[in-house]
Amino acid sequence: MVISVRKWLRSVKFGILFIALAYLLYKMLGTFGGYLFPEDKYRIPDGSAIKAFQTERAGNYGIEFMADRLKLFYWYGE
Repeated sequence: MVISVRKWLRSVKFGILFIALAYLLYKMLGTFGGYLFPEDKYRIPDGSAIKAFQTERAGNYGIEFMADRLKLFYWYGE
């Protein structure tokens, strides 16, 4: 069996180049990920925006509240 040093070095060089470029791509995607994805989707809104979802329950008002929400849903046609 003949082992060619030239082919072996070419394969090693290709492997090192592949790993280096994969690492570079990984770092670039990590860097741009901060710009692409919001940091906190559930933060308190800024400016004149309001938060549309509330987790508090106020006594026995649940059924009337849901009926009002359903009427508004059909009224606005969403």
